[in-house]
Amino acid sequence: KMSSAPKDMPSPVRSIRHTQQGKLWRHGAGILCVGLCAALCLAVYQNAGDATPSILLGKALPSAPLKATASKLAEGDAAPAEGDAAAAAPAGVGGEKYVTDTSDGAGMVMPAVVIFGCGAVGLAFAAYLFYTVSLISLDSEEEDEKLVASTKASDEELKVIYETIREGAKSFLWAEYQFCFVFIVVFGAIVLVLVSHTTENGEAVWKWDIGALTCLSFVVGGLTSILSGYIGMMVAVYSNARTAVMAKKDGAEGWKGSFNTAFRAGGVMGYSLVAISMMILYMLALVFREYFTKMEGETRTVNYKELFECLAGYGLGGSAIAMFGRVGGGIFTKAADVGADLSGKVIGVGDGKKLDEDSPYNPGVIADNVGDNVGDVAGMGSDLFGSFGEASCAAMLIGSASIAIEEGGWSALVFPLFISSAGIIVCLLVSFIATDLMPVVKEEDIETALKIQLFVTSLGMTVALFFISTIVLPAQMDIQGVAQPVTPLCLYACACAGLWGGCAIGFITEYYTSHSYQPVRDVARAAETGAATNIIYGLALGYQSAIIPVCIISVIIFLSVKFAGMYGVAVAALGMLSTLSTCLAIDVYGPISDNAGGIAEMCEMDASVRDKTDALDAAGNTTAAIGKGFAIGSAALVSLALFGAFVTRASASMPVADALTLKGVNLLSPVVFSFILFGAMIPYWFSALTMRSVGEAANAMVKEIARQWAEIPGLSDCAGLDFHERQAWKDAGKVLVKPDYEKCIALSTQASLREMIAPGLLVILTPVFVGVFCGIEAVAGLLTGAIVSSVQLAISMSNTGGAWDNAKKYTEKGELNGWFAFRDGSPIDQASFEAAAEANHGNACMVQKSKYGSTEKEVSIKEWLEGLEKSDPTRYNKIMAGDEAVMTVDGRKCIYAGKKSVPHSAVVVGDTVGDPLKDTSGPALNIVMKLMAIISVVFADFFMSINHGNGLFNTGDLSF
Repeated sequence: KMSSAPKDMPSPVRSIRHTQQGKLWRHGAGILCVGLCAALCLAVYQNAGDATPSILLGKALPSAPLKATASKLAEGDAAPAEGDAAAAAPAGVGGEKYVTDTSDGAGMVMPAVVIFGCGAVGLAFAAYLFYTVSLISLDSEEEDEKLVASTKASDEELKVIYETIREGAKSFLWAEYQFCFVFIVVFGAIVLVLVSHTTENGEAVWKWDIGALTCLSFVVGGLTSILSGYIGMMVAVYSNARTAVMAKKDGAEGWKGSFNTAFRAGGVMGYSLVAISMMILYMLALVFREYFTKMEGETRTVNYKELFECLAGYGLGGSAIAMFGRVGGGIFTKAADVGADLSGKVIGVGDGKKLDEDSPYNPGVIADNVGDNVGDVAGMGSDLFGSFGEASCAAMLIGSASIAIEEGGWSALVFPLFISSAGIIVCLLVSFIATDLMPVVKEEDIETALKIQLFVTSLGMTVALFFISTIVLPAQMDIQGVAQPVTPLCLYACACAGLWGGCAIGFITEYYTSHSYQPVRDVARAAETGAATNIIYGLALGYQSAIIPVCIISVIIFLSVKFAGMYGVAVAALGMLSTLSTCLAIDVYGPISDNAGGIAEMCEMDASVRDKTDALDAAGNTTAAIGKGFAIGSAALVSLALFGAFVTRASASMPVADALTLKGVNLLSPVVFSFILFGAMIPYWFSALTMRSVGEAANAMVKEIARQWAEIPGLSDCAGLDFHERQAWKDAGKVLVKPDYEKCIALSTQASLREMIAPGLLVILTPVFVGVFCGIEAVAGLLTGAIVSSVQLAISMSNTGGAWDNAKKYTEKGELNGWFAFRDGSPIDQASFEAAAEANHGNACMVQKSKYGSTEKEVSIKEWLEGLEKSDPTRYNKIMAGDEAVMTVDGRKCIYAGKKSVPHSAVVVGDTVGDPLKDTSGPALNIVMKLMAIISVVFADFFMSINHGNGLFNTGDLSF
C-alpha cells in the first residue's frame, strides 16, 4: 500500500469481498435456477414423449457407404429394415461402438514419450527463461557501470510501484477467480445432469457415467485455464520493472537487455501454457481410455466415440473461463485506461495543464498498468488455451468417426497432440534468433526481430508437420464428406494452409496497425481537422482490414474441407496454433513493455529510458494486434471444426438416410434460416453489453479521479508541476502528495466483476435454450450466423482500435510535426507543402534557436517548448492550441502537433474510443463463436433426446 493512502483504507481484496461475496452467491443461485428450469422442461418432455427412431448409428458412417445408401433410396429401393442395419454399414460400424484396439505396446509408448517428453522440455525451458529474468536486480547499485545514473530514491519508488501493481493484479485475480470457482461448481452440476440424459437404441436414457466424465473434463479444463491465466499474469508483473531497469543501460546494451527481458518473460507463459495444457489433456485421454476399454480374452476393444465426446468437456471448461477472463479483464483494463487517458490528456488538472501518460499523479495510472496484464496477458492466455483445447478435442472427436484412423491405433487418434508437441520444440529452437543470433540493438530492429521470429518458426513447423503426418497417420483414411480416400499428404496440406494462413493474417494485421506503414499514418494525419475525421478514418481502416484475412480464412476452409472434410478444418486450426508458444511470447511481450514504460514514467527516469520503453511499447501494440489476428483466425477454424463435431455427434443418433453428415443442413429450412439471422445478431448484442459496460466503468473512473484531484489537499498542485519543479519541491523539503491508487483499482475490479456476468450468460445459455426448445437444426443455424458475423466484427474492431492506438503513438513521437500548415491568410500551394512535408517532417524539422547569454544555439522543439512554458506561458498555450505558428527548418509555418497539442487531443479521443474495441469486445468475440460451438458439441446428445432433436416446440424437420 502506498504510504500516502489513509491508514484505514481497506485493501482491494477486503473492499471487494464484502460487496461481492453476496452477489457471487446470488449469481450462482440464478444459474442454478436456470438449470432447474431446464430440468423441469425435461420432465415435461418425458411425460409427453412419443415414438423414437428405429434406425440408429453407433457412430457416423464414412461417406462412401452413406452415399451408396442414399443412392439406393433415391432409386426407389426400400430402406434397410431394423434388423438389417448392419447390412447398410461396414462391419464393425453399425450399432457397435467398441472397436478393436490395434495399438501394441510400442503404439502406446511412442505417444506418451513424445507428448510427455516435449511437454517436459517446454516446462524446463520456461523455467530457464524465468531464471534468466530473475537474475535482473531491481537495485541499480547491484548493476554494472553501464547503467545510467539513478538515485536511490528512484529505485525505492520503482519497488513501491512494482509491488503496488503486483498486489493490484493479485487482488483482481482472486476476486475474479472466486466467481469462476462458483461458476465451475454450478455449471459443472448442470453439465453432469443434462449430458447424462442421452439416447440409446432409439430411447431416451440416463447415462450418469457419461455425464460424470464430461463434468470431470469440464472442471479440469476450467482449472487449467485459471492456472494458465495466473501464470501469465504473475510472470508479466514480475518482469515489467526488470524490463525498465534493463532499459536504463546505455546504447545497444539497453535495447538488447530490455527487449530480451520482455520477450523471455512472454516465453515463460507461451511454453508453460502449451506444455501444461497438452499434458493434462493427454492424461485425461489416457484415464478415459481405460474406462471405455473392454477386454474380450486377449483382445482389447475401446469405445473411442464416447471417450472423445466426454473429453470435449475439457475445451468447454477452458473456453468458459476464458470468456469471463477476457470480458472481465477487458472491462477492468479499459475502464482504467480510458478513465486515466481522458482525465490526464484531454481534461487536464486545470489552467490548461495536462499530464503525460503514466504520470504518477494520475489516480488511475496503477489500475491502468494492472489492467494491461489482466486483459492482454491473463485474458489472452486463457483465450488461446481454449482454442488449443477445443481444436484438439474437435479433431480427435471427428477423427474417431473414421474407421481407418481408429484402426491406425492410438497414435493416429491423438495426432493433434503430436502437432502441438512438435510446435514446442520448433518454437524453442527458433527462439534464440531474436535474443541471441539477431539481437535488438536499435529501435528499428524490434519489429524486424519479431517478424523474422514468426516467419522462421512457421518455416520450421512446415518441415516438422511433414514428418509427423507421414509417420503417425495411416496411409489412407475414409473421412466423412470426402469421396476419395484421404492421405497423410492431404492432412499435411491442411495443416500448412492453417499455419501459413495464420502467418499471413499476422503480417496483414501488422500492416494495418503499425505506424511504420501508410494506413496508420493516414489515420494520424486525419487528426488535423479534429477527432471526428480521425475516428472516421479509423473505422474505414478497420472495415478494409477485414477483407484479406476473411478471404484467407475462406480459402483455408475450402481447401481443408475439399481435402479432408471437417477433420481437415480441425487440423488446419491446429496448424495455425502450432506456433502458439512463439505467438504467446510475442503477444505477452507487448503489455510487459507497456508496463515498463509506465513504471519508467512514474519513477521519472531519464528520457532515454522512456524512449526505449516507448519504442518497445509501440512494437508491442502491433504484436498484440498480430496476436489478436492469430486468435481470431484460429477461432474461426476451431469454431467450424466444432460445428463439424456437433453435426457428427448429433448424426450418430439419427437414421442412416437422414443423418446430417449425409444430407447436410438445409439453409432454406424456416427454422435454420431464422436462426442464422438470430445467430448473426448475437455478436452485436454481446458487443453492446461489453461496450456499454466499459463506458459506464470509465465514466465512474473519470469522476473518481476528478474527486481525488478536488478533495485530496495538494494533489492537483503536485500534478501540475513538471519534473524540475517537483525536484525543487523535494529539495525545499516539501512533501509531494500521491493519489489513492487503491480506490481506482477497487473501482475497476468491482465494475468488471459486475458487468462480465450478463455477456457471459448470454453466450453460455443461448445455445442451450435454442437446442432445448427449437432443436438441432436451430442450433446449426445459430452457430452458422454467429461464426460468420463474429469473424468480420472481431477483425474490424481489433484492427480499428490497434490503428487508433498506434496513431496516438505516432503523434507522440512528433512525426506529425511539419504536416499541418498554419493558416494566416497567405496562399498555400497544398501540393508543394505536402511534398516538402514528405521530405522534412517530425521533431527534427522543428529545431529552434535559443539564446544562452550572448550565444545562440539550436535546441530540439521539446526542449524549446519546456523553456517557453516557464518563460512565456501565454505564448506556450497559444502554440499548443494551434493559434501561433512554429517555423520549420525549411521555412514553412506549421501547427505544432506533438504531445499536449490539439491534434494530440484528437488522436487520444480516437484511441480511447478504440480501447474497448481492441481490448474488450473485439478479442472476446472469438470466444463467443468458440464457446457457443463447444457447448453445442457437449450437449448434442441431450438435444437429440428431446423430441428426436426437434426441440420441445417441435420446430425442426428431422425425420424419425
